[in-house]
Amino acid sequence: MTTQSALQSVPALGTHPASGSNPSRAETREQLSKASYDLLVIGGGILGISTAWHAAQSGLRVALVDAGDWAGATSSASSKLLHGGLRYLQTGAVKLVAENHFERRAVSRQVAPHLANPLTFYLPVYKGGPHGAAKLGAGVFAYSALSAFGDGVGHLLSPAKAAQDVPELRTENLKAVAVYGDDQMNDARMALMTVRAAAESGAVVLNHAEVTGLRFTKGRVTGADLRDRLSGDEFGVNARLVLNATGPWVDHLRRLEDPDAAPSIRLSKGAHLVLKRTSPWKAALATPIDKYRITFALPWEDMLLLGTTDEEYEGDPADVAVNDNDISQILDEAAFSIRDQQLDRDLITYAFAGLRVLPGGPGDTAKAKRETVVTEGRGGMLSVAGGKWTTFRHIGRTVMQKLQALPGHPLGDDFEPVSALPKKLPLPGVANPRAVAHRLLVDGPAPGPRMAADTARHLATHYGSLAFDIARMANDDPALAQRVHPDAPEIWAQVVWARDHEWAETADDVLRRRTTLTIRGLATDEIRARVQDLLDKK
Repeated sequence: MTTQSALQSVPALGTHPASGSNPSRAETREQLSKASYDLLVIGGGILGISTAWHAAQSGLRVALVDAGDWAGATSSASSKLLHGGLRYLQTGAVKLVAENHFERRAVSRQVAPHLANPLTFYLPVYKGGPHGAAKLGAGVFAYSALSAFGDGVGHLLSPAKAAQDVPELRTENLKAVAVYGDDQMNDARMALMTVRAAAESGAVVLNHAEVTGLRFTKGRVTGADLRDRLSGDEFGVNARLVLNATGPWVDHLRRLEDPDAAPSIRLSKGAHLVLKRTSPWKAALATPIDKYRITFALPWEDMLLLGTTDEEYEGDPADVAVNDNDISQILDEAAFSIRDQQLDRDLITYAFAGLRVLPGGPGDTAKAKRETVVTEGRGGMLSVAGGKWTTFRHIGRTVMQKLQALPGHPLGDDFEPVSALPKKLPLPGVANPRAVAHRLLVDGPAPGPRMAADTARHLATHYGSLAFDIARMANDDPALAQRVHPDAPEIWAQVVWARDHEWAETADDVLRRRTTLTIRGLATDEIRARVQDLLDKK
C-alpha cells in the first residue's frame, strides 16, 4: 500500500474506542467536580506527575490536572538524559552525584528498563581546552566509582578508536578521549507512562484543563476552579490540600493564592536542535566549552540531539522558543568537536526550548543548583519547583513525605506512609525491550508481511510489554499496521492507542509527545489533518 492510500484509509479507522479505554473528558470532569479529593496536583510536568503517582500509591484520593498536555512544556524539552551529573564533581558535590547515580540505576534497571537505555559518552580533550587529560581521566574514573562501576570503569581512549565509533569527531589537536557511562530516554514517553501509573493507582487525571481560580474555605486553599480548554466547560475540584507543581508558572499560581507573594524562582532557557545523522554513532559526545559548561551531541531516536544553552529568561513561559542566536550558539559549540558536514543547517529537523526552574537569587544560571524547593503559602497551598529528570522518582517520594508530615494532618490519617511503599515501583509495561522486540517479530500475523524490524524496536522501547496490545490492534486492522510516514517507524495503531489510552486530544499531543514524527520533521499538514480526524472520532 502506498503512503497516499494508507493515509486515505485512516479516516475510516478507530471509530469506536478500544476496550479498556480511558474515560471520556465529560466523564472525567463530572468525576472531578462531584468527588472530594485528598490532594489536587496542579501541573502535569514530571514533578507533579511523580507526586500524584506516589500519592495514589499511598492510598490518597488524588486529582491531577494540567492546562496543557502531560509533559507539554519543560518536561518534554530536556536533554533526554538520566545521568549522575559529571559536572557536579567540579564543585565537590560527591554525595549529590552518588545519589543521582543511584536514582539513574533504579530507573534504568528496575523502574523503567523498557524506556531507558545505556549510553557511552566520549569526552574529548583538545589542546588548549579547559581541562587536561589527566584531570578528566581521574574525573571519569571517580564518576564511574560513584556508580559502583555499574557502567564499566571510566578511562581514557585513543583518538583513533574514538573516531571509529563517532566518524564525525574532530581529531585535529585531539589529545585523548575520556569515557564514561550514563543513560538516556524519551522524556515525553517516560512522563506518559508515569501518568498511566498514577491513573492505574486510582488518580483521576485530566489534561488541557486550566485553573482559572483557587477555592478557599476559611482562608485556606481547598480546591480550584477550572476550564476545559477543548470544550470550554467550567468546573471545580475540591481537595483537602492543593499542590502547585506548575513549573515555570509556579509564581503565577502563588499570586492567585496571595497577590502579594514575592517571586520564588528564576528561569533559565535551554535550547536544543535535532538533526539527521550523516552516519551511525556508537557513542555520545560531551564536550567541555568552559570550566562549567558542557555541550552534548547525543545519538537519539536515530537522530542527533545537540545542546544545550543556558541563559536567564524573563518573558512569558508560554512564549519560550528557539531563535537564530540559539541555533548559531549550539552549532558553533558543537563545532568544537564535530566536523562541519554533520552541522549543516539543512540537516536540522526540529528545534525546541524549555525553561529550567531555579531557586530565586543572584548569580550565573549555569552555576545554579538544580534543587527542589517546597514552600507553603498564606492559604496553605504547597508549591514545589525545580529538580531534574534523573531524580523524578525520588522527588515524588520526597514531596509526599513533606505532605504527610504537615502539621494538622491536612491529608487525614487514612493513608499508607510513602516510606512503606516498595522503593522501586515499576512503571507500566516494564519488560526487557529486546525480548519484546523479538516476540513482535516472531509473532507477527500469519498471513501478510511481518512487522518491520525498526517498528518492532520502536514499539518495544516506547511501550514495553504494552507494545503487544498495539500489535494486536494492527493485526486486527491491517490499515492500522501501515506506517504514518514511510521514513518513521510509527504505525497508525499508535495514534489510536494514544487517543484511547494516553489522553491525546490534539495532533500536537500525538505527533510531538506520543510519537517522534515532529522531531523527525515529518509531521506534514496532511498527516496532521489525518491524525486530528482520527482523534475526533472518539
